[in-house]
Amino acid sequence: MSRLLGSVRARATLGATLVVAVALVAAGTAVLLSLRSNLLGEAGTQAERSARDVATELAVGTRYTELHLDVDDRPVQIVDEEGTLVAASEDLERITGTGVDAVEPQPSPTDAGDGDGDSDDDDDSGEPLEAGEIGARTTVSDGTATIDGDTEDYRFAAVPVETRGGDQLTVWAGAPLSAEHGAVNTALTVMLIGFPLLLAVVGWVTWLVTGRALRPVAGIRREMAAITASEDLARRVPVPGTHDEVARLASTTNETLAALESSVERQRRFVADASHELRSPIASLRTQLEVAAAHPELLDLDGAVADTVRLQRLAADLLLLARLDAGERPADARVDLAALAREEAGGRPGVRVRSRGDGAGDGAGEVTVSGSRGQLGRVLANLLDNAQRHARSVVEVSVRRDGGVAVVAVADDGEGVPAADRERIFERFVRLDAARSRDDGGAGLGLAIARDVAVRHGGTLTVHETPAGGALFELRLPTADTFTPSRM
Repeated sequence: MSRLLGSVRARATLGATLVVAVALVAAGTAVLLSLRSNLLGEAGTQAERSARDVATELAVGTRYTELHLDVDDRPVQIVDEEGTLVAASEDLERITGTGVDAVEPQPSPTDAGDGDGDSDDDDDSGEPLEAGEIGARTTVSDGTATIDGDTEDYRFAAVPVETRGGDQLTVWAGAPLSAEHGAVNTALTVMLIGFPLLLAVVGWVTWLVTGRALRPVAGIRREMAAITASEDLARRVPVPGTHDEVARLASTTNETLAALESSVERQRRFVADASHELRSPIASLRTQLEVAAAHPELLDLDGAVADTVRLQRLAADLLLLARLDAGERPADARVDLAALAREEAGGRPGVRVRSRGDGAGDGAGEVTVSGSRGQLGRVLANLLDNAQRHARSVVEVSVRRDGGVAVVAVADDGEGVPAADRERIFERFVRLDAARSRDDGGAGLGLAIARDVAVRHGGTLTVHETPAGGALFELRLPTADTFTPSRM
């Protein structure tokens, strides 16, 4: 059961069925109450009409024995002001709900006519008597009555009347509630039969609709399971042509798979290239040590130190790249790029540094950013190493502030970078000069590290061409008052 309810399809079906069930119960209850109220109101109106008809007869002086009390076999009682039953329907055997349980009339010495038993409509002086008065207020109650052996529920209406003889009477008349009971019972029976059938239809339709809607999700799940089992990231999940949320989910899943495939492939290339780059200095160092062990007089100490330094630098580069790939958050320190540029350029022959601010909060020549001083220093060092490697005579570094952006430009007077290669040079282990030795040119990680650090600090690193034709590397970073390094 728990496994079934763990299905979205089952939960959707159950939820829809419960909602419809609650709505049907609420609507059915409202219909039954409204139907019962209308029928009770109609029965009360009929009872009041019957009571007023009898009250009208009493008001004009009709004697008790001449009253029409047996119309439609409805129970009628006439009670005086002392609560004594003075007239009632024939065949009335029992009654409740009127306050007077008596069914056998006990007439007063005088009838309801002129008060002296005379049937004339004139008093002793010969003047006609005025008609009595019927009360406007009607009292309604529910009860039962047994007439000629049949017991039914009734709604009773009580109408007060004053005869022209001055007697205060109350007329109780009832209307049967059999129609109300029959209609309510019929409606209830229809609901008890129809509602479960309707709920079954709702549940069945919801089950079919949700199954059809979730069918692409099942296909996506199966394909993802197959990809996981085969570890083939080149596969993609099917995208339905519905252009709905499921289709967007499939498209996003494929984009994620593509990004994952690219990341894994990049990682594989990185490991392969790193292994290749590490093999050369390690092999060279091992050879020199083996030669030195056999022939100490042939030890090339300078070469061994150079290989060791190169190996150390390569290991440091690989470690920094691994930290960047792991999403290491840059430090939140204030760094003066102008001072950092002068520090990195110090002692490098042919490198000139100039800086200027824009007067918007920094002092002249001071351009401050927020981030890691060590990583930003590494960016400048890599850019200067690259520029010196390709420059003919001079490298120029400029630091300026352009609104809310700090700009560091490193230009050389070399041959420049071809337009087709201006993005490729930022890839890892890429060297445009295939003939250049690894000893002279490094492993091809400097510019890749520089761009990754720039991106981690919310900036960019691009390469352009100087007016003289050399390469111009431009580092753009948000200033300290506009950027706080975030976790990436």
